[in-house]
Amino acid sequence: MDIDQYSKLDNPVWYALNETHQAFSRGSGDIRAYVSDVAPFVGFENQNGPADLDDGYIADLDSFFIVGTKPLLPGHIWAELELKCLQMVCLNPVEMEISEEIVPLTERHNQELVDLVNLVQPGLFREKTRLMGQYYGIFKDGKLVSITGERIKMNDFTEVSAVITHPDYVGKGLAKQLVAHVTNNILAQGSVPYLHVLDTNERAIGLYEKLGYVSRRNITFWKVNNLMLG
Repeated sequence: MDIDQYSKLDNPVWYALNETHQAFSRGSGDIRAYVSDVAPFVGFENQNGPADLDDGYIADLDSFFIVGTKPLLPGHIWAELELKCLQMVCLNPVEMEISEEIVPLTERHNQELVDLVNLVQPGLFREKTRLMGQYYGIFKDGKLVSITGERIKMNDFTEVSAVITHPDYVGKGLAKQLVAHVTNNILAQGSVPYLHVLDTNERAIGLYEKLGYVSRRNITFWKVNNLMLG
């Protein structure tokens, strides 16, 4: 299947909040947000038009992320950070041997999961982010040292996210095995796995390409602040 048929991936937050993740959705009309303790993302039905953020749940958020095209924002909403990424998809199962024990993470692992993500990649992972999908981990010396999971999910697409390894365990192939495991699980469920990676992270891009991921498009994560609240 031609990967450019996947137009929902141009606006993943909006479609996730109107499909698989409706239970986490707040807001109304053409703007929706994840519950703040689940994820910091806001989605817009029309990414090319003006965005009215003055009413309801979203007006009370002091900051959030937009994925994709940034709509015309009100003057008090200021874009603080622009993360330029590649959006990649995988259409075929990954063929590789899994030598590590990969553990499905549950509620009892949540604090370890949150702590590891925020040690390496602070800002995007919240106390209830784990509820967005299934997360998996590898344990060494009695502690969680590497994780990968599912984040922004639509009916037909599931994002592979939180590809994190503790700095003391980098270079041992743990993340590669986790990404392969999660990718194959998503494909087995009949969904298409996709992910986002900084376009300057050549090492990660190379790893994903070896696993069979291909670049679909460039896409930007915008962190914006509400100056009236911040």
